[in-house]
Amino acid sequence: MAIKTPKYSIIEEYEINPLTMMILPTTYGSKTYSTIIEVNKTFICPFPPKSIIQKSCKYFGVSYEGRIAGTKQIIGNLNKVPLTIDSKHSIYFLPTTSPQNSNCIWISHYHVFSYEPINSKTTKVTFRNKLEYEVPISFSSFETQLLRTAMLRMKLMNRIEEIKKKTDYVNLIYHLNVAEKGHYDSY
Repeated sequence: MAIKTPKYSIIEEYEINPLTMMILPTTYGSKTYSTIIEVNKTFICPFPPKSIIQKSCKYFGVSYEGRIAGTKQIIGNLNKVPLTIDSKHSIYFLPTTSPQNSNCIWISHYHVFSYEPINSKTTKVTFRNKLEYEVPISFSSFETQLLRTAMLRMKLMNRIEEIKKKTDYVNLIYHLNVAEKGHYDSY
């Protein structure tokens, strides 16, 4: 399975960002590293994908375990739960297998443009930048993972919107009270 991407750079540290499309395991000797594919760049990092996911959660102020627990509370106690890396910037990633599996690939929900079955165990994913990659996951499992991630995004966005409405209402009441008091104070 060859990746047709620009030449890669070797980096020591990496945090997931809005340009990150996919993180996949790469074996070097007896160690698992990560190949990180961004929109226009590819990196090799000496940590496995799960470590990069965990570190990125911490970078945005939440533990990996907390993200898993939060996801399960929001969409149900499922296996292979998608994760919110940063809801403010709509960074959500889905795993292709159990994250405990060293072959787990993490894919950005936002960057998936389309997908189609290749065979019973492989799905071709086309990203927004037209990069295509054959992922070792069945079409139905991949679609389930995408739908779970979409559900997580929708529910979180709805919660954030509800909080915003409540905050806007409280601010409106406060300003009306201040204006009313200011009006009566002027008599």
